[in-house]
This record gives sequence, structure tokens and C-alpha cells, in this order.
Amino acid sequence: MIQFNPADLATLRPELFLLGATCAILLIDLFLKPAQRNVTHWLSLAALAVTAVLVCCGAPQEHGVTAFNGMFIRDGVATVLKVFVLLTTGLVFLYGRGYLRDRGLFIGEFYLLLLFATLGMMLLVSAGSLVTIYLGLELLTLSSYALVALNRDSRASSEAAIKYFVLGALASGLLLYGMSMIYGATGTLDLARIHAVADFSANSPHHMLLAFGLVFLVVGIAFKFGAAPFHMWLPDVYHGAPTAITVFIGSAPKLAAFGMAYRLLDGAMGGMSGQWSLMLAVLAVLSLAIGNLFAIAQSNLKRMLAYSTISHIGFLLLGFVNGTTSGYAAAMFYAISYALMAAVAFGMILLLARAGFEAEEIDDFKGLNKRNPWYAAVMALAMFSLAGVPPLFGFFAKLMVLKAAIDAGQLWLAIVAIVFAIIGLFYYLRVVKVIYFDEPQDHGPLALPKDLAFRVGLSLNGLALLVLGVAWSPLLEWCYGAFAIVAK
Repeated sequence: MIQFNPADLATLRPELFLLGATCAILLIDLFLKPAQRNVTHWLSLAALAVTAVLVCCGAPQEHGVTAFNGMFIRDGVATVLKVFVLLTTGLVFLYGRGYLRDRGLFIGEFYLLLLFATLGMMLLVSAGSLVTIYLGLELLTLSSYALVALNRDSRASSEAAIKYFVLGALASGLLLYGMSMIYGATGTLDLARIHAVADFSANSPHHMLLAFGLVFLVVGIAFKFGAAPFHMWLPDVYHGAPTAITVFIGSAPKLAAFGMAYRLLDGAMGGMSGQWSLMLAVLAVLSLAIGNLFAIAQSNLKRMLAYSTISHIGFLLLGFVNGTTSGYAAAMFYAISYALMAAVAFGMILLLARAGFEAEEIDDFKGLNKRNPWYAAVMALAMFSLAGVPPLFGFFAKLMVLKAAIDAGQLWLAIVAIVFAIIGLFYYLRVVKVIYFDEPQDHGPLALPKDLAFRVGLSLNGLALLVLGVAWSPLLEWCYGAFAIVAK
């Protein structure tokens, strides 16, 4: 029987504050007129900022702490992931306000659903039980389904939401089925106890049950990441969702997916790493091949970035193949770098978009350098960083996961990744070529959004790719230190 300990509530201070703040914002928003919606905007940003402070102030220094009989874990890994989940969600709020206002979508539901999704991600990365994982995952995915369908007058958004819901429900069912088999084989929902009792040896009476459960877990994780061949939802959702929502789906949930994968694969099934690392290697190769090859054929920038995401998930999985703390740290470093790079790329689409014009096509960026050299440079930084060109952030992220794969004895996998990274250069450089060498369709100066916070945030986000590419060591050491805390 689980005993309630009031001290456990202190461990959940950031999550409890965010939940209370979200409910308070919900009530306040009910009494606001549409012209007063900026109040909801700034209150939501303030809620994220205070939550981030609570996460950092209570970060464990020597060892992780648990609450509710191990169902909730607060350790270094959770702290790092939560900080960047809150940061990227804050960027979504900053970037999306003008876009939503121009399209009549500047409503409280956008902020409330994003805050609930953020709460789900925070629970997911701190999960110590199969129940907590599923609770956080469903809170995130149900909020995401509603966000994709936010523009009810758009046929593309409605179609994307239906596809996302149907395929997401299928993936959640597969994941839950795998969890039920793991529970049947081990008799516990606690991840640490599953790790201790899971026996994959041939003479184990539950050998086949564990094997089937592991396969379904990997399938569920692959879907949430968007790894091939479970990527079918990703291009359509990225394309059909309002771009302000695409910024979110393409960034923060990847960090949460990393947290879920780490808790399930290492926290629960670490003793079977020889089996799941091989499955992840296959998923990595398929993601690298399908993502890069299909991206070449895209003329729509959002779809190109969607297939690009699939290829980046392939790189991220290289860190998991290592199956050690150094590999996980490299994979988390890569997830953080991708979230920041994707925020810049999709943010640039929002910068060029205006009422009646989505700026989704690659051709919409023609001659951007002649219209506004600064934001042309920001977009070029995003493309070069996504491509892995030194000395930008994306290069060192790729270098770390390649090293992890080589250290794991998977030299062939690293070579495959390098080959497809070279192929991927083509579609990134095509965007840069359009920006700098094509004639603009409109020869007038670029009409920038009036939102100063958006323009400053996007500029700093772009510059961060350069700064972190030069001074990447502190962030990498933070990632390594997070897993060192877990190891203790």
C-alpha cells in the first residue's frame, strides 16, 4: 500500500506550481476580452520563467531524489531536460503571438494547451513508473492533438489532426500493450524494480514475454520520436498544423521523447541493452536514409524540415546504441541542439509569414539577403547548423553522437550516418542558395513583424547556434554531469 508523505510534494514543487498557474491563467482568461489577450501571453511566459527557477533551485547536486514510492524521479537528467523544455516552450510563445493574431487564432486555448503539454513533458522526463510515463505521455499527446486542430476553418489542419490522433492512438496502444507484457513478466510497474528483476536469459520462464514487450516499447518510442518507419504522421502534421504549432511540435516534444526513451530503455530494460541497441541501430539507418532522401524532393519548407527531423532522429539514436552514460549524454546534447535549431528554422517561417501568406515554400525565401541581410544570416545559420557545418552547434552535436557510436563498436553505423549527412547537405544548401543567389519576388524591404520581443528572441536564438558552436563545452559538461548524478 502506498503511503502518502507530505515531503513528496516538495519534490514536485515545479510541476505543482505550473499546474496551479495554468489553472489560474485559465480562470483569468475567461474574463479577458480579445483585445486583452496579451495578459494571457505574459502570464504564461511568467509561469514558465518561475517554473524554470524552481527547477534550477531545487536541482539535486549529489544524487537524485524520488517521490511517491519511486513513481516520480528528480535527478540531473530531469533537470536539464526540463530547463530546455521550458525554454523552447517560451520561444514558441514569443514566436507565435503575431502569427496567431493575424489569423484570428490568438486565443487562450493556445496558451493553456501548451502549458498542459509542458506539464506532461515534465512528468514524462521524471517518470519512475510505467504509470507516470503513460500519464505524462497522454497529457502531452492529447494537448498536441487539440493544438494541431486549433485552426478549425482549415481543412489541412483538421486533416493533420485526424491523422495525428488516429496514428497517435495506435502508437499509444502499442506502447501500453508492451508495458502490460513487461508488467506481466516482472510483476511490477516500478522502473527500477523492472530493471532489477527482468531476466532475458534463455532459461527464464518469461523470456518470450519480455522480448515481445521490449519490441512494443521500442515501436512506441520510435513513433513518438518520428523515427522511420513509424514516421508517417510527421510530414503531414508539420505541414498541416499552423506554423506556430509546428514550432512547438518540432522542438520541445523531442526532448520529452528522449526522456521517455531513457527512462524505459535504460531505467527499466537496461539489462537487455544488447537486444534493444540492435533494434535502435536499424531504426537509425532507416531514419537517416528515408529522412534525407525524401527531404531532397520537397519544395515545401515545412515538409522538408519534417523529413529533416526524421534524419536527425536517426543521428540522436546513435547515442542510444552506445548504451552507456556517455552515449546518453551525447544523445541528450543532440536533442537539445536540435530543439534550438528547429526553433530558429520554423521561427524564420513565422517571421516572413503575414495574413494571407504562409511563407511555407522554399521559393518564398528567394533573395532574402537583398531584402534583409540580418535575417538572411539567421536563416543561413539555422540551415548550416542543421547540416552539421563547423563551427556551428549542429556540427559538435553530430560529432558527439558519432563518437558514441564508434565507442560502441558500431563503426559501420557511424560511416552510414556520415554518408547520409553529406547527402543531406544538398537540401540545406539549396535553401541558402535561394536566399543569397536568387532574385527576390518582392524587391521592397522585408516587412518585419511589429513584435520586438519576437525579433529579438529569434535573433538571439540564431546567434546561440554560433555561440554554442564555439563554446559548447559547458553545455556538454552539464549533460555529462547530469548522468554522473544518476550514476551515483
